[in-house]
Amino acid sequence: MMRINVVTLFPEVIAPFLGASIPGRAAAAGRAEYRLIQLRDYTHDRHHTVDDYPYGGGAGMVLKPEPFYEAVAALDQESREGPIVLLSARGQRFRHDDAVRLSLGTRLTLLCGHYKDVDQRVADGLATEELSLGDFVLSGGEPAAIVVIDAVVRLLPGVLGDHESAAGDSFYDRLLSPPSYTRPPEYAGRRVPEVLLSGNHAEIAAWRQAEAERLTRERRPDLWVEDGKH
Repeated sequence: MMRINVVTLFPEVIAPFLGASIPGRAAAAGRAEYRLIQLRDYTHDRHHTVDDYPYGGGAGMVLKPEPFYEAVAALDQESREGPIVLLSARGQRFRHDDAVRLSLGTRLTLLCGHYKDVDQRVADGLATEELSLGDFVLSGGEPAAIVVIDAVVRLLPGVLGDHESAAGDSFYDRLLSPPSYTRPPEYAGRRVPEVLLSGNHAEIAAWRQAEAERLTRERRPDLWVEDGKH
């Protein structure tokens, strides 16, 4: 079973998601356990202050290092030895390979920033890595934590119940997934490709592979080149 700890100022943002869909199924099946940790619980003043003005001046508030350090110190020893991920716009781009890597462990701790920034000493001395969803800025790390959790837990054994379902996803083999169709065979003047109705499994597999390669070349040439395909 994987235990996922989330250190956040807004556990109420994340909690509903963890009880729904695939993350909820993972918890119900005993494949994942979630712990939401309120950062303010690790402050020591009557106002539960978690932020302060940045040294050197500038706009915005910076989250203090002490609450993050104390929140992680309160975790069990095994959690502290697992990956501790700071969700940050400065982080490396989160990719499918990262989801696979994280899913192979039994512990994962996610640190959610908010406001202007997080004190750099959290990144340098506490987190084992920084991850970003992409080239944009979120108001906080909570949406990013939800994305990482979803991408990771769906890969845990027995969660989807069908390995082929995950294996056909985009990025699984560094290709975008081919288009999918279901009933009816014709709708709004558009028909399902005849090959998918043919029952010829070899031809269907070849069509899906060709479509995956075509879409990857057209829409994500970076993946196509990185994988050595031309």
